[in-house]
Amino acid sequence: MKIETERLILREFTVDDFDALYEILSDPETMQHYPAPFDKEKTMGWITWNLDNYKTYGFGLWAVTLKKTGEFIGDCGITIQNIDGELLPEIGYHINKKFWRQGFAKEAARACRDWAFENTDYDKIYSYMKYTNIGSYSTAMGNGMKKVKEYPDPKNEISYAYAISRTEWEKEKGQERSQDDKE
Repeated sequence: MKIETERLILREFTVDDFDALYEILSDPETMQHYPAPFDKEKTMGWITWNLDNYKTYGFGLWAVTLKKTGEFIGDCGITIQNIDGELLPEIGYHINKKFWRQGFAKEAARACRDWAFENTDYDKIYSYMKYTNIGSYSTAMGNGMKKVKEYPDPKNEISYAYAISRTEWEKEKGQERSQDDKE
């Protein structure tokens, strides 16, 4: 599996990604919206969980690399998450803080959103996050998602759920094509 965007390549994890992923998931600033940064055991568990997701669902979080250099800068993909008691397809991501505010999370998440609608039967794709995670909900909104739920969550105190339906996505894709035709 490989997804290419203008600047990125998303591909399946390998155990060789451990060091670069650990740098991200063990960083307190990057993981400020999680209960705690990950240790080495949790980071290896994250890779194993995604390898299992590929087998079970045909998708998971994928390694995000720069197209020009091949440098690993994060993860992004689709996982099945418990969102207020429902198991739903969710786009999640972590980008190395050295690459924040350059649009990489939005670009990767948009590619995952498109992949999900093009390759699965899901009628709606979600992103959820701790209510304090402004970057995540800004990225969700930037990819056409709207806030659909706010709920108490033992992990996050309060979580926000954003979503985009297949119909909304098709409309957005149609507008992008028509804009491309004008340029």
